[in-house]
Amino acid sequence: MTKERSGFTLIEILVSVVIIGILSAIGLSQFHTAQMRSRDAQRKENLSSVAKALEMYYNDYDRYPDSLPWGSALEDDNGTVYMKDLPNDPSSGLVYFYNTDDSGGYYRLYSYIEHGEDRCFSEGECISADDGGYADTNCGSGTACLYCLASSNISCQEEGQP
Repeated sequence: MTKERSGFTLIEILVSVVIIGILSAIGLSQFHTAQMRSRDAQRKENLSSVAKALEMYYNDYDRYPDSLPWGSALEDDNGTVYMKDLPNDPSSGLVYFYNTDDSGGYYRLYSYIEHGEDRCFSEGECISADDGGYADTNCGSGTACLYCLASSNISCQEEGQP
């Protein structure tokens, strides 16, 4: 009389583990991509909000501010608040970059973009990392900025004043 064995063989278990591992790797890579895209969307939305606050400031003073107090309120000397809290980059170690001329006649806002394929999906201009990013910008840790929003009187690609 022979005993019947029930259960899985070692090969069946190993095949199952390999399949689960492959599916997990695919899922985790998609999750990582989704996180990068989410941070990029947040960066672009942050710069868009700052651009609106800068336009309100310009309407009152016919110039853009010389600098921006990232992480605190954008307000004038009279206490008018244009933006309660200027946002910080959603990724640690990265910053937004603000540029204007001495007369405050234009502005450019720059950010780093993580996901290379999503660089240009909104109203701002962008440049390839292969091209080295925007010249003379630093979005943190020596990282060149790859995304730009500018006032309507200048392009992100132009050098100097409009």
